[in-house]
Amino acid sequence: MGIPGNPAAGSDYEGGTTVGMLRVMSRRGDDRVTWDEQKLQEGDPEATAAIREAERIFAQERAKGASAFRLDPGKPAQRIEDFDQTAEQIVLVPRVVGG
Repeated sequence: MGIPGNPAAGSDYEGGTTVGMLRVMSRRGDDRVTWDEQKLQEGDPEATAAIREAERIFAQERAKGASAFRLDPGKPAQRIEDFDQTAEQIVLVPRVVGG
């Protein structure tokens, strides 16, 4: 799995590698899964496992009614329906239950 809380996640860092991040908002703050896009393309098993975990969490949270947003620097948040491993950051916001 990716490195939780990695400060380089969601951006380019030394070496030009892009790291993506899935953030799931919760009562505890947010949970994070990160992946290295370059290592993923190289077939790295850890990067592949991180993407599979992010896809699983995305599907699970969407099935519960969470909204998903793609965040790109300098652009407004974009609501998405499907997981996009090329996104720098995806934020899942749980369904708000009123009462």
